[in-house]
Amino acid sequence: MAYLLDANVLIAAKNLHYGMDFCPGFWDWLVEAHEQGVVFSVEKVGDEVAAADDELSVWASARGSGFFLRPDASVFPSLRQVSDWANGHGYTATAVDTFLRVADYYLVAQALAGGYVVVTHEIPSVSTKKIKIPDACIGLGIKCMTPYEMLRAERARFVLGGGPA
Repeated sequence: MAYLLDANVLIAAKNLHYGMDFCPGFWDWLVEAHEQGVVFSVEKVGDEVAAADDELSVWASARGSGFFLRPDASVFPSLRQVSDWANGHGYTATAVDTFLRVADYYLVAQALAGGYVVVTHEIPSVSTKKIKIPDACIGLGIKCMTPYEMLRAERARFVLGGGPA
């Protein structure tokens, strides 16, 4: 199983539970999982992270385009399918317009095109004023989970001192 990370996964990790200064194991795990072909994100998420100009943006720039996937010809049909879904499900015009301009749209389309699982902190919503990633995933048949579910599914371990668990 391969995963695509939403920007909020990286930002919340840095700001909360997996601060780069006290939990380097999380960040090392992301790098190792990426090297094994398990964890990625999309270029637009990379752009969002880079805009912060902080330690996370430095980490992200070191990952390069291999981690933050650029949309290629294989993604274009999925971009159309996601756009059609967004326009056809009763969301306000503003909600659709906003969704189609942000990284979420590209994240969902890349997941659809490549069979990835989307990883986000967002939760589904019944509001028609904002399209949430889990709602788009549900509507398009894409698996979506929290970062904690991903870490458990991948049996990630962050052990002090490298000793046995």
